[in-house]
Amino acid sequence: MEIITAKTPWEGHTEDVPMHLDYFEGSMYDKVEQIAEEYPYNVALDFMGSKITYRSLIDNINNCAKALKTIGIRPGDRITIAMPNCPQAIYMFYAVNMVGGIANMIHPLSAEKEIEFYLNESESVTAVTLDQFYHKFENIRENTKVVNIIIASIKDELSRPIRAGYMLTEGRKIKKIPKDAPVIRWDDFMKISRFSYGTHRVKRESDDTAVILYSGGTTGTSKGIELTNKNFNALGQQVIAANPMFRPGDKMLAAMPLFHGFGLGVCIHTMLSQGGRCVLIPRFTPKSYAKQMVKQRCNFVAGVPTLYEALLKLPKMERADLSCLKGVFAGGDSLSIELKKKLDKWLYDHNAVIQVREGYGTTETVTACCLTPPHMYKPGSIGVPFPDTYIKIVKPDTEEEMPLGEEGEILLAGPTVMKCYMKHPEETAQTLRHHADGLTWVYTGDLGYMDNEGFVYFKGRAKRMIITSGYNVYPAQMENILEAHEAVQMSCVIGVPDPYKMQKVKAFVKLAAGFDPTDETKEQILSYCRKNIAKYAMPYDIEFREELPKTLVGKVNFRVLEEEEMAKIKAAEEETAEEG
Repeated sequence: MEIITAKTPWEGHTEDVPMHLDYFEGSMYDKVEQIAEEYPYNVALDFMGSKITYRSLIDNINNCAKALKTIGIRPGDRITIAMPNCPQAIYMFYAVNMVGGIANMIHPLSAEKEIEFYLNESESVTAVTLDQFYHKFENIRENTKVVNIIIASIKDELSRPIRAGYMLTEGRKIKKIPKDAPVIRWDDFMKISRFSYGTHRVKRESDDTAVILYSGGTTGTSKGIELTNKNFNALGQQVIAANPMFRPGDKMLAAMPLFHGFGLGVCIHTMLSQGGRCVLIPRFTPKSYAKQMVKQRCNFVAGVPTLYEALLKLPKMERADLSCLKGVFAGGDSLSIELKKKLDKWLYDHNAVIQVREGYGTTETVTACCLTPPHMYKPGSIGVPFPDTYIKIVKPDTEEEMPLGEEGEILLAGPTVMKCYMKHPEETAQTLRHHADGLTWVYTGDLGYMDNEGFVYFKGRAKRMIITSGYNVYPAQMENILEAHEAVQMSCVIGVPDPYKMQKVKAFVKLAAGFDPTDETKEQILSYCRKNIAKYAMPYDIEFREELPKTLVGKVNFRVLEEEEMAKIKAAEEETAEEG
């Protein structure tokens, strides 16, 4: 069987890109420590006016690791990190790795019930979050096995002038934590390190589980994805190999969130494991992104298509000089050909000598494993596989390979493939399959094809999934939550096209007997959703129906509802055009 690899597209065009790499053997922390020894005085983290060198980074990680050992963290323990992109989150992430623990990464804006699920699913013994999220954790704490909650604050890592401004604005909005709250404040936690005796460093192997990220799996139910040290270290080496223009000291705008493989794998670990500099953005908005990109003269930026769409409309970017850019990457959702054209022109108009490059990947492979080469673009293509990563197209859910140019299911193999779905052996077996070629393949559920030069084209998702502003929303999961409400007999959640978010979430509900389709009922259900669903996944509207459309086998036919919404949008556009 012939496997189409990255060899054809990379080779002959970019001599600096090797076909195969020698991968680092050791933990994620080991790799960052190696870099710190080489560049101790280079800036590793840049956070709202504060600059942290590699030497300081290692010192802080070590103190954090000693404190973890002192509070009783043992090898294999799971520690939940629910933090934005800030220095404390980075220290904790690598400290957990250093003491042999497993970092369970979750969205800090998750609803209380979601946090409870993540803590219990991972069996976390410790949770780390910011002061502004404390009350959500405290409300569900007794339903979990969490022993310690460590509370950090953004202000503690700010330079003095910026700290004063923060406390007069954002800091004032944070609800006070009771003085007798059963938590460990970050400063007190770091001081505990003085009471650590003996070694706090635990030797971990490349194939040991190091991180848990979450995805919907094949059923739409949230699954913890176990990723290894090698998965992250290999990704770092692959990303840099595919970007030979990178030099140690180059700046990456790290705005993509830490609970996302794109943010954690590309923007943070790739940079810190290769000598780059992370410009941390704790609050992810187009304005903050644009401001830091220009002010810090960033060399690399990564984002979802909706972010770039918003950047094009920002008046403050009109005179921005972007000649510093070496790489602009789009991922998390499909980049339309039209948006790419507009973005490339925008980059050219702002003195950039590069174009946006689209990538593709899944959380089951950490994040991107396919990227458009810097020298060669094909309209509609998501690029070519990284070194040592293989992609093949098969007849969905089989091993039967499709001819070049014909559409099928996208399969991935390589050193970034996950270890397993945590506690879900059946779904792991369904997603990871060992073939006769000796490789273990991820069945992505995504549809696409490959051309005769190895370029891959993404065509759609076989799995039912909504992507809103780069976040994955799984309708089956949402419907389970909705149908737990006493007023809801049956529901169906769909994605509706949106010019900014790409898709927004809409829910259709058949009410249970005794409930009327009133505004009051709608508000009751929406209020319930706010407590159980993350902000980014909240339905923008709930439409009541006496009946929901069904398929021949009796399932709710979500495609009919999608078609109805598309027809409404088309009719509205035609009406607007006639009025114009």
